[in-house]
Amino acid sequence: MVRAPMTTARATAASYGTLLRLAWPVVLSRASQAVIGFTDAAMVAPFGEDAVAATTTGASNTMNLFILPMGVVFIVQSFSAQLAGGGDVAGARRYAWYGMLVAAATAVLSGLGVLGIPPVLATLGYSPSVRDLLAEYMIIRLLSAGAVVGTEALGNWYAGLGNTRLPMLVNFAAMVTNVALNWVFIYGNLGAPALGVAGAALASALTSWLTFAILAALFLRGWGISPAGHRGPLRLAEFGRMLRFGLPSGINWFLEFAAFSFFINAVVSSLGTTAVAALMAVVQVNSIAFMPAFGVASAGAILVGNAIGRDRRDEVPIVVRRTCVVAGAWQGFVGLVYAVIPATVMGVFGSDTENSAALVALGTSMLLVSTLWQLFDAIAITLSEALRAAGDTAWCMWARVVLAWVLFVPLAAWAVLYADVGPIGAIACFVVYLAALAGLMAWRFLGGAWRSIDLTGHTSG
Repeated sequence: MVRAPMTTARATAASYGTLLRLAWPVVLSRASQAVIGFTDAAMVAPFGEDAVAATTTGASNTMNLFILPMGVVFIVQSFSAQLAGGGDVAGARRYAWYGMLVAAATAVLSGLGVLGIPPVLATLGYSPSVRDLLAEYMIIRLLSAGAVVGTEALGNWYAGLGNTRLPMLVNFAAMVTNVALNWVFIYGNLGAPALGVAGAALASALTSWLTFAILAALFLRGWGISPAGHRGPLRLAEFGRMLRFGLPSGINWFLEFAAFSFFINAVVSSLGTTAVAALMAVVQVNSIAFMPAFGVASAGAILVGNAIGRDRRDEVPIVVRRTCVVAGAWQGFVGLVYAVIPATVMGVFGSDTENSAALVALGTSMLLVSTLWQLFDAIAITLSEALRAAGDTAWCMWARVVLAWVLFVPLAAWAVLYADVGPIGAIACFVVYLAALAGLMAWRFLGGAWRSIDLTGHTSG
């Protein structure tokens, strides 16, 4: 079915219903993506804590490598929303192609990057068994980087137009496919060999390529866009403009995630395999719980971009305020669940071994600490997404990078390596970081610098 770009009525900030109708497909889409990582960890749990540690850390490390080009193409949503809001549907479509150019470059570079994985991991503090499994997982997953980035580019382009349901359906299909392929390759069903951790990586890689193939085929056939937006020559200046605003976003994500990766690989790894596995299990749980809030924030960002494209910047604070309320309500509910039944939530990572019992017990305590950052997380993501939609990517990059590397990394390293606070104190450092981030994003948004930024070159500013 052909979907036209958002009308003024759909993009208005007049009601929560407008936000929620746009948000729920994004919520399900992002949650489906998070479930893939969660099921990888849960389905390798019978192989022991080494397998859980390798799978969860491998998923985190590969995402840290994917995140730079993913952050670059995430700006496609901002261009798409603003151009569609201004009636330039053909111009919006060109930015989907620019995103796929970034995906193609990513595929080439990631293919070369697999050579460096074993020697880099050899310098870190993992046990030999975890290190070997981790290298195997990362090499397989890295070969799907181009597909991951291409899917992100097209999904964000569709979302910017207001068509959030198509990416949702594709991502939901990917989630189901990944679980099925995990069953085949992890456990060795249907005649396949039982590959364990490598099977989880293979299932995720195959799912990524299948997802991209489906979404690319729909894009090329013109699904989800009016006929008027099908054509338009690519322009080098526009591609440069996308990189100008997209690179700060990508660098922001990359360096922020790199700080977290450094924290896991160089700091938490010194606490032992159980601590690594427990922390990464808590991260996987939070990644799923957080995705609805991220989806709501992304929906708010679409409405922000559309309002700016129609030169109605005064609607933006209304959109942002209501997005904060919805995202905050969800994260508050998540915190309540963690506080009431933490052991039940973490029990999915358990098995019959003594080490597994220690993992679940430690993870339960760490999950309780994570209740303290939920509201800060909702505020930070809502405001940073709104600023990104307006094109305020360079400032956000510097703010988040400085907080990650000047506040979080030194604080966490001191707490774990010198103050001997252990895994519980380590995760408490996240609370400090997210509280500071929420405050800084609020200060920037309320300052109003975003009102004068001209992202597309078409708006009055």
